[in-house]
Amino acid sequence: MYQLATGLIQPGDNLPLGTGAIVAAVTPADESVLELFRFTGAYLEGHFRLTSGLHSDRYLQCALVLEHPQAAEKLGKLLAGALQEKCVDTVGVVVSPALGGLIIGHEVARALGCRHIFTERDPESRKMVLRRGFSVEPGEKAYVVEDVITTGGSTAEVIAVLRAAGAAVAAAGSIIDRSGGAADVGAPRVALATLNVAAYKPEECPLCRQGIRLVKPGSRPT
Repeated sequence: MYQLATGLIQPGDNLPLGTGAIVAAVTPADESVLELFRFTGAYLEGHFRLTSGLHSDRYLQCALVLEHPQAAEKLGKLLAGALQEKCVDTVGVVVSPALGGLIIGHEVARALGCRHIFTERDPESRKMVLRRGFSVEPGEKAYVVEDVITTGGSTAEVIAVLRAAGAAVAAAGSIIDRSGGAADVGAPRVALATLNVAAYKPEECPLCRQGIRLVKPGSRPT
C-alpha cells in the first residue's frame, strides 16, 4: 500500500500508465515526490557512477518519472511554484543543462508561461555553452532548472554561462537535491525533495572495495 499526503493507492488500482492517481496525489513534500519515484521504478539501489564522477549506492533516474507526461507536468508546476516563492521576480526564460534538465525545464517554463532554452557541452572544450541559436538578453531574468543536483556543478556552469551573457539569474531549482541542501551554486536554490545520500570519491568507495559492479545510468557516456 502506498501512503501519500492526500490519499491511499493500493497495488492493483487502475492507474493510467501506472501513474495517474499517484500523480494527482503528489504535493510539495519530500516523501510525496519520492513515492512517485518509487512507484515508477525510478528510485534505484546498487552501485552507480554519478554525473559528478562520485559513486553512490542510490540513484534517482528522473527519466523514468518524466517519461509520463502527467508526472512531468505536475512536477513542473510544483517546481515553478517553489521557484516563484523563492524569487517573486518575473522571469523571461528557464535554462537547463542538457540532457537531464530538458524535460523538467520545459515543463517549468510552460507553467510560468515563458520560453525554455538549454546549454550543451562543447565536444572539444567540454564546457557548457549556448548553441542552436539560443541567446539571452542583457538584464533578462532567468531560472536555471535541472532534474537532480548532487554537487551543483552543472547548475553552477549554466549560471556562469548566463551571467557571462549578461542575464540575471533569479534562482535555481531541481526536482531532487541529493546534497542534503549543502550544494552551493551561487544563487538561491529550491528542490522538491532533499536527500542526504552518501556519495564517494572513486578511490574511497566501499562499494568498489566490495567488488559490486559499477553502473553509469545517466546521459553522459563518461
